[in-house]
Amino acid sequence: MNSSFNISTSLLFLCILICFLSLRIKAAPNYLAIYCQNTTTYTPNSTYQTNLNTLFSSLSSNSTSINGFSNSTAGVNPPNIVYGLFLCRGDVSTAVCQDCVTTATKEVVQRCPNSKVVTIWYDECMLRYSNQTIFSIADELIGVKLRNTQNVTNITSFREVLGGVMDDIATRASNGGSAKKFATSQANYSSLQTLYGLAQCTPDLTDLDCNKCLRDGISNFPSCCDGNQGARVLFLSCNVGYEFYPFYNVTATALPPPPPPPSPAAASSPGKGGMSTQVLLAIVFSIGGSVLLVILGFCLIFRKRKKKYDVIESDMIGNEISAVQSLQFDLATIQVVTNNFADDNKIGEGGFGSVYKGILSNGQEIAVKRLSRNSGQGAEEFKNEVVLVAKLQHRNLVRLLGFCLEGEEKILIYEFVPNKSLDYFLFDPQEQEKLDWSKRYKIIGGIARGMLYLHEDSRLRIIHCDLKVSNVLLDGDMNAKISDFGMARIFGVDQTQGNTNRVVGTYGYMSPEYAMHGQFSVKSDVFSFGVLVLEIISGKKNNTFYQSECAEDLLSYAWKLWREERQLELMNSTLEGSYSRNEVIRCIHIGLLCVQEDPDARPSMATVVVMLNSYSVTLSIPQQPAFFARSRTESKTGQGLESDQSTAKSISWSVNETSITELYPR
Repeated sequence: MNSSFNISTSLLFLCILICFLSLRIKAAPNYLAIYCQNTTTYTPNSTYQTNLNTLFSSLSSNSTSINGFSNSTAGVNPPNIVYGLFLCRGDVSTAVCQDCVTTATKEVVQRCPNSKVVTIWYDECMLRYSNQTIFSIADELIGVKLRNTQNVTNITSFREVLGGVMDDIATRASNGGSAKKFATSQANYSSLQTLYGLAQCTPDLTDLDCNKCLRDGISNFPSCCDGNQGARVLFLSCNVGYEFYPFYNVTATALPPPPPPPSPAAASSPGKGGMSTQVLLAIVFSIGGSVLLVILGFCLIFRKRKKKYDVIESDMIGNEISAVQSLQFDLATIQVVTNNFADDNKIGEGGFGSVYKGILSNGQEIAVKRLSRNSGQGAEEFKNEVVLVAKLQHRNLVRLLGFCLEGEEKILIYEFVPNKSLDYFLFDPQEQEKLDWSKRYKIIGGIARGMLYLHEDSRLRIIHCDLKVSNVLLDGDMNAKISDFGMARIFGVDQTQGNTNRVVGTYGYMSPEYAMHGQFSVKSDVFSFGVLVLEIISGKKNNTFYQSECAEDLLSYAWKLWREERQLELMNSTLEGSYSRNEVIRCIHIGLLCVQEDPDARPSMATVVVMLNSYSVTLSIPQQPAFFARSRTESKTGQGLESDQSTAKSISWSVNETSITELYPR
């Protein structure tokens, strides 16, 4: 009996030891991805590196924080101040968190040496530092997408289950009651499979910013990972993910189960009708051994699946900035091809800076957009434009060839478009004669197709937010090419509307719901397109009517002529003899439909394209367009509207087609 008992005890101890070792191996930090901004570097043994080491020490010592989050700074004088933070997964223990943060501070400088701006992600934590403040700022421009290439069998059912899980965790994680801004959920996909989901934000975000960040992450799943059995989207400020296995500690995130009923005390000794001690021990050890074997099997399976996921990582879609690093030019090259930004090479100037013509060593002509230091477009807008335009491929969109980001210089390199911008021809009395009706009609159609691509046909749904005549370039054949994506917004596949406290754009082209309430959607671009169509037909700027007795603005004037059935009087006089009456009236009709006050009453760009190409489509009757109430005094002084939002914010308007920005406190 004793020999048998000793063997059973040894086997049990061996099982426990193996499972313990397996769990210890699994608990080691599991590297996922890293983002290195190699354009901003520090010199080894410099003050910045000293401050960085101080920051690492501070973060490591704070890694036992009960919330699994801490931020800190090191240094006092720019540009050597280092801002850093870490975020541990909401279910991990303080010991695991500390181990992950310590590992991250060592590995990050090995994987990304001398970079001032770095983020490294592990399964258990994220570490981030920068030479600019990163605290309490929602940052979704940089993102890493990971996916499991195995697909589900019933995609319709999968989408439904995934949608429910993601909506639940995004809502709960961004709820003010969640101190960690962390939530998990699980749901049955089939009788044999359970879907697990996780969402987390850095706790320094507001509830609103957290919710937006998470839902922006979730909106990436349909385009990158539709039907995949697992996926993660890692932003700098939040992350979301799902798997068909528990990739987080389910026990730590679930409510504790009720305690089992106490075992009868009499079970330890034989009684009348009871079991012998030997039989009871055999049963207990058998059950215990079986349970441990099951646990051991689960541990091995989990590690196997984790390994499989790591192998797949090499095929993942990486962060967006890294994807376009190959497009980067050095500043010295740009200075050479533009003759050090000589005035003789300047071909245009806009709200964000000057544009120069250059010729590369291979003979290719380029347009170099040099952002002014006080332009209002900062690093975020610059990155936005690079990431967006590098992905866009359409004949009616200007093509990005490269960029330069060195020190204070932010430069974009585009294909050279020889015929400048549309406003150069449209509003110049000597040049507008070169735009006969056929050219103008082709330009309207090209802009419509380009906007349709942005809204519905590209990989992302993109709201331009600053469509105007000066942002439409013309190539050698007078084909329209939409440019300037510095203010553009990325929407999820199923997202239809967004809100912002930072209203940027050009007065006269902005829809009323965007200008007054910060609400933007594809219908905001449709409004801008409508204004642009009426300007192309009339050859007049929207704001030239402020000193006119005809009407308050171009929209009012077009509406007045429409109601009086004098539509053709809107047409530019240079078009006499070259126009098609039906096409002109139809374009005016479409323009008025696009500038209606109710966004829902405006057509989509898909409908606009159909309207322009088919006369069999019946157009609805337009309603009175949206007007901005402005007095003549306001128009002359350049003062603008006051926001009717509840908080006291001011908007600085401009009537000369420069960009505007709403100032608001953070």
